[in-house]
Amino acid sequence: MHDVLDPRDLVPDEAEQLAQTGYPVGTLLSQAREAAADADLTRLDAISAELAALERDSTWPYDEPTDEDSLRATAGAVEMIAVDHSMLPARVRGAWLGRAVGNTLGKPVEGLSRKEVETYLRAAGQWPITDFLPLLEPLPDGVTRLHPSAGVATSGRFEDVPRDDDLDWTILGLHLLERHGRELTTSQIAAGWLDRIPFTQTYTAERAAYRNLIRGLRPPETAAFANPYREWIGALIRGDIFGYINPGDPGGAARLALVDARLSHVANGIYGEMWAAALVSAAFATDTAEQALGVALQVVPGSSRLAEALREVQRLFETGASAVQALDWIDDALGDYSWVHTLNNAALIAVALLWGERFMDAASIAIMGGRDTDSTTATVGSVFGALHGDVAIPTRLVGSTHVHVRSAVRDFDRVTIDELAHRTLMLIPVAE
Repeated sequence: MHDVLDPRDLVPDEAEQLAQTGYPVGTLLSQAREAAADADLTRLDAISAELAALERDSTWPYDEPTDEDSLRATAGAVEMIAVDHSMLPARVRGAWLGRAVGNTLGKPVEGLSRKEVETYLRAAGQWPITDFLPLLEPLPDGVTRLHPSAGVATSGRFEDVPRDDDLDWTILGLHLLERHGRELTTSQIAAGWLDRIPFTQTYTAERAAYRNLIRGLRPPETAAFANPYREWIGALIRGDIFGYINPGDPGGAARLALVDARLSHVANGIYGEMWAAALVSAAFATDTAEQALGVALQVVPGSSRLAEALREVQRLFETGASAVQALDWIDDALGDYSWVHTLNNAALIAVALLWGERFMDAASIAIMGGRDTDSTTATVGSVFGALHGDVAIPTRLVGSTHVHVRSAVRDFDRVTIDELAHRTLMLIPVAE
């Protein structure tokens, strides 16, 4: 990979995105990959034009709306759930702690396949994972690289929560809600990005949208133009904060997530953030992950690939399949999608929450699944904390390292978890 704005990535990734969404790409994908390998920019430009002229196959079996009215209506149909407000301080703190600890646990092996993760964890004496991972040098046979962040996210190498976009976006969302309130608009979010987040600390769809904002484009064009990452996981990881401030109101959480997601994503990319926000919201008001997942599924268009994948995970759980069998199904059915796509990573989150009875069980399953392990385990930890409160997050993992959070968001570096939780609670409507 060169850079998400390099045509050697943009054009093959756009061909792949179109092929996965019902467009007759034919040999254009392989041609794009060959041209990228040869750094043939002229050929890549010609292929890009051919891709732009394609029309979706009329036999495409999914209906995946992006229009706001349709998605608002879907979210608006979800009923509110009664919340015990006396439990919210512990649950909100648990959600922030779970997100931070989960992110750090998964960060060193981000981007590895299931097989590579297993190889690394076994070499580290942590199969399944029980603690923050060590940095193994040299790497075990079968693992050729670790994520660049491994050097600052492995055991003994951090004093505070390591900086990560999965936490930056949650923090930025809190700031924007404090500043603009619940009537937050996509334009205000866009301005917040430019004001508070360095361009170099954005990735894939967010970097493409950021670049489009600088070009003068406005939402929803920022999500669609030169952005083959528009259904990847970037929006899903931004959704938790909208669930935090809407406990028991999954529809309200999903509507705010829609306002945020449309800046950089379309279709399943948007649904992923709506789903994550609704899932966290429901977790504050339900007793089990299964209940929260059932509620969250209601905000996802039923004819979409995301809904199809989540329903299958639920079916596997109900019919007695094991977690390993569920992870096998993800590899088989969703393995052709990028390791940072919404579909396979959302399914991994659901598997971890359904089969993981304790925090470390759930975190372990998320990490065992490979792919975007820091993001999936962050969301799993967030939901787990919202369900069970801060007592569910192992104190040995919190220690002194998960008190302050390193952040690229301007004015928030080394903010404490307790301050984030307190400021979140101030945004939750008082119970009548």
